[in-house]
Amino acid sequence: MNIKQAKQEITNTLKAYLTKDELGNYLIPTVRQRPILLMGPPGIGKTQIMEQIAAETGVGLVAYTITHHTRQSAIGLPFIEKRTYGGQEFSVTEYTMSEILASVYQLMEKTGLKEGILFLDEINCVSETLAPMMLQFLQCKTFGNQALPEGWTIVAAGNPPEYNKSVRDFDVVTLDRVKRIDVEEDFAVWKEYAYRRGLHGAVISYLDIKKDNFYRIETTVDGLQFATARGWEDLSELILAYEKLGLRVDRNVVGQYIQLPRVAKDFANYLELYYKYQKTYHVDDILKGTWQGITVLELREAPFDEKLSVMGLILSRLSEAAGQVCRQDALTTALHGALTEFKGRLAAEAPQDILTDLVRQREERMKRAKEAGQLDKAARDLAQRESNALEDYRQRLAREDITAADAAMDAVRDWFGGEVERRKALGTETGEQFDNAFRFLEETFGQGQELVIFVTEITAGYATSWFVETFGCDAYFRHNRELLFDDTRHRIREEIAAAKAAEREEKDHE
Repeated sequence: MNIKQAKQEITNTLKAYLTKDELGNYLIPTVRQRPILLMGPPGIGKTQIMEQIAAETGVGLVAYTITHHTRQSAIGLPFIEKRTYGGQEFSVTEYTMSEILASVYQLMEKTGLKEGILFLDEINCVSETLAPMMLQFLQCKTFGNQALPEGWTIVAAGNPPEYNKSVRDFDVVTLDRVKRIDVEEDFAVWKEYAYRRGLHGAVISYLDIKKDNFYRIETTVDGLQFATARGWEDLSELILAYEKLGLRVDRNVVGQYIQLPRVAKDFANYLELYYKYQKTYHVDDILKGTWQGITVLELREAPFDEKLSVMGLILSRLSEAAGQVCRQDALTTALHGALTEFKGRLAAEAPQDILTDLVRQREERMKRAKEAGQLDKAARDLAQRESNALEDYRQRLAREDITAADAAMDAVRDWFGGEVERRKALGTETGEQFDNAFRFLEETFGQGQELVIFVTEITAGYATSWFVETFGCDAYFRHNRELLFDDTRHRIREEIAAAKAAEREEKDHE
């Protein structure tokens, strides 16, 4: 299965394990809650989905790469304890608590979360001395004489032997005690994730054209050479940072992330073309609605790959703009909730004290989420922006010496209105960009396949699809209806053809 399907399966399993009966006991006894073994090639997002699952289900997450541990750090150190059996005293070996289990208890103490996921990465690459104890842990959920707390699910991840020479095979006894999920790389799923994370448009459009280069691992005379999903994502982050600094990513830099020379060279060449198309076709002018006729003619006569690249540029800009609107929308929603609470407390508390407390609550919430492994970049950024806005309101009340409840409410409502207006202005500007993009592509390609691709990509993009659903876009809905009509017409034709073929076959038998 792909990583998206694996995420859903792990989520379903976690929910099943945490379901309780009418007496408050876990419906599936702990002994029957099999650890989940997630096997798949490196760099496809196994760790990321654990963070997403923890955030979406509200449980804690403790993650370890097990290859970094020795037997002592994973299991604990032995010590001698005195015990009395049958009236006689004996010296008995016991163990201090494992660092891994101690981290679970520490997270429970800090966050108050009693249930969670213990994620152990590279489980089949442990050292020879640790391997037997790790197998015991998967089977019995204990390190030495210490057990994993009830309510915690073990998820272990590993790479198949073709990707790592250091892996160890699990025996039948162990495999019979785990729930094994095998995952494979899937560009379509990764592309959806890439849009949502805001990866660089050149990376997405290049891989859309050359999907075979998304994930490749080859054995050559020079050793192992590879391109992975992780490599593409990390390279995207660097390209975005370099662009802010006014720097260019060349072939050597690409090769530091995409360690398959011919693919690195190919992408580096594509990136140069990507920047060239950006200037040649004046993408900013297109989105402003001020393109020249020559631009239309040049793109109409361009090779198909070049057309895809230019559409990728337009989609990238639209995704960035839609993402800004989405973030502003989330901020206004969050602030609205905060200000509703602010209004409810004004009768009994001083305005500045309320805002100070609201900021403190949000900072503590953000800290707990981070400690629990639930805080991704988007959630962190939103929490910080909300706290900053509330702190700004507090400081402005102090500067203007506003202490009366009614005056404070009016002032804060007015400042909040500025955020609402900003959301509206961004939505209007982005809507115009969508309209201009469609007008340009319609003028260039008419009702050709390029428009079908463009509509499909907007639908696939997280920010762009959110925008058209929230703010609307007449051109998108018009083309989408036409696309659905064509699909329906094609399906009916296929059904008619299949029915006629069946009739002919039946007559032949007669």
